[in-house]
Amino acid sequence: MADLSSFPITQRWPAEHPERLQLYSLNTPNGVKVSIMLEEIGLPYEPHLVDITKNETWGPEFLSLNPNGKIPAIIDPDGPDGKPLALFESGAILVYLAEKTGKLIPADAAGRYETLQWVMFQMAAIGPMFGQVGFFHKFAGKEIEDKRPRDRYVAEATRLLKVLDDRLEGREWIMGDYSIADVATLGWVRNLIGFYEAGDLVKFDELKNVPGWLERGLARPAVQRGLNIPSKG
Repeated sequence: MADLSSFPITQRWPAEHPERLQLYSLNTPNGVKVSIMLEEIGLPYEPHLVDITKNETWGPEFLSLNPNGKIPAIIDPDGPDGKPLALFESGAILVYLAEKTGKLIPADAAGRYETLQWVMFQMAAIGPMFGQVGFFHKFAGKEIEDKRPRDRYVAEATRLLKVLDDRLEGREWIMGDYSIADVATLGWVRNLIGFYEAGDLVKFDELKNVPGWLERGLARPAVQRGLNIPSKG
């Protein structure tokens, strides 16, 4: 039986199955990257709901795992050399899980690096820009009378969708085969047109390839499960 007692976060969220990978998350666009990945690769895991609306990521237990106070984070009791490994940052976790299992990432070096560039594209561009669209269109920022901040992020989100649309020309998935690049991106595109209600703003219906890609992704059983793990209900 794995011993995770040296990780303070297990005092706040005890592990019922310490031999399984421990996931600390919420089903946000960043959080579901890891739950979708875990569902896709079939690695046993135990999810713990960390409620960001109650500032639970800023308690000392969670900060002991991720000093940046953001979900998701994991502890793998069977890390490198058989020792427990704690990780934060969703992109890093995706890469780790792909390499640990040999799934959803090309085996050849060139394909691996090409996949990683599209994961970084999501991390550096799609996530932050789409999030700003949500803030200025649906949340507190919508009260600002000057719409130039909103329009700036809408324009950039529209441009990024066009980059993705061009990449998907002639491909079912970002890399041709389904990969962590798709896992990283699906939740954010879904959120932009769904929860953020920004589809009209970014002219989503005018895109040629992204809507079909999103539909294919959301139809995957593992994606459907992962989108609701862990959920507040």
